[in-house]
Amino acid sequence: MRILFMGTPDFAVPCFDILNKEYDIIGAFTKVDKPNMRGKKIKYTPVKEYALANNIPVYQPNSLKTEETYNLIKDLNPDLIVVVAYGKIIPKEIIELPKLGIINVHSSLLPKYRGAAPINAALIHGEEKTGVSIMYIAEELDAGDVILTGETEITDEDTFLTLHDRLMEIGAEKLLEAVKLIEKGEAPRTVQNHSEATFVKPFRKEDCKINWNLTEREIFNMVRGMNPFPSAYTMLDDKIFKIYGVKENFKKYEDGEVGEIVDTIKGKGVVVKTGNGSVILTEVKPENKKLLSGADILNGNILKKGDKFN
Repeated sequence: MRILFMGTPDFAVPCFDILNKEYDIIGAFTKVDKPNMRGKKIKYTPVKEYALANNIPVYQPNSLKTEETYNLIKDLNPDLIVVVAYGKIIPKEIIELPKLGIINVHSSLLPKYRGAAPINAALIHGEEKTGVSIMYIAEELDAGDVILTGETEITDEDTFLTLHDRLMEIGAEKLLEAVKLIEKGEAPRTVQNHSEATFVKPFRKEDCKINWNLTEREIFNMVRGMNPFPSAYTMLDDKIFKIYGVKENFKKYEDGEVGEIVDTIKGKGVVVKTGNGSVILTEVKPENKKLLSGADILNGNILKKGDKFN
């Protein structure tokens, strides 16, 4: 079976690898290379790096909607196209090209959290479980029939990074299982209940700012759901403090305002008043400084009782 792979970030690489070990991967489509953070050296996408290391042809079209790209895929003549976090919408003309269809690995239990950032969303919304869905791609975003799903529980120790890495491996295992079913002509197609669909849009900067009027649990979930990316933040004296870790304090303070540092706990950090209680800041990155533990923030007198975030 001739498979064309489409993907871009780290999340896609285990899927790429597991298929490459068992099938004929005729090419890899990935997003155009971008300069690194300092804007000097071009940084390859993780999928491109894997493809080059394994002598797989790489294609990086600016658009999938051109006649040139359509003809390229038609000439490659894949039996199946596999998409994993590619980052581009697949047009109808390409969806209809491969005889066995085009499938996608989506990191949520569809129809919940269609669209961007489903891993972040599961944590931010306090879900107790999430998973991956292997589905056929349809014209409507993440609305195709589901072949298989894989689930995992979400614990209080999970952050975006830990959950991302776990789902990355589950996705690869379930993808291989789905491809084998497709190869045998035995792949199920479960229609999604579209009335239950929820959607996640890409994060804007304002979405990442902590609202201290929320409950301590809501703030805890928001912070871990954005750790390490895109990272929650708060403001103090026009300076940005990125917050990577908080701990629920389960203590109410009568004094002070919401968003104010109302206490300090030796060896742990500063305590911020929330809408229903308080949280301890356990990992903080002050503007233009390195990431610090709550204890280091306290010991360095970087934040102190009476400071009020806005």
